Amino acid sequence: MITQKMKYALKALLVLADEAAKPQPEALTIEEIAKRSGTPKRFLEHILLEVRNAGVIASIRGRSGGYTLIKKPSDVSISELLRTIDGPIAPLPCLSRRAYQRCEDCTDEATCRIRKVFAEVFWSYLLIIDSLTLEDMLRSGDVAEQVLGA
Repeated sequence: MITQKMKYALKALLVLADEAAKPQPEALTIEEIAKRSGTPKRFLEHILLEVRNAGVIASIRGRSGGYTLIKKPSDVSISELLRTIDGPIAPLPCLSRRAYQRCEDCTDEATCRIRKVFAEVFWSYLLIIDSLTLEDMLRSGDVAEQVLGA
């Protein structure tokens, strides 16, 4: 399950991606991003700082300042964003790629049935989540309309 913080980050990035797609895109203030995304402004500043530090957006100072998307939506990996905002995404610490830790109560990882079952589930999840980008999320409305016939 993703955290509320991650949902806010995704909503903000979708707003910035929509703005970047316009013929004359502008940098958006935190207030404008909050308004368009329906996200509380007080949480956005810290979240946008993390996303900026990850190299996805840039902040521009001055009168016409704000935030802009600096990566193409197709280059913004949802799994990398998840790891940046929420930390490790593995269901068990012994399955994490970047934050591996041996489980304290495990005597043998090779024969651990809990690890084996969750590894299979997690592998399937990773195949999907590692392939998703912000571009996929931008198009998800189109897919929903096709499926639902809206």
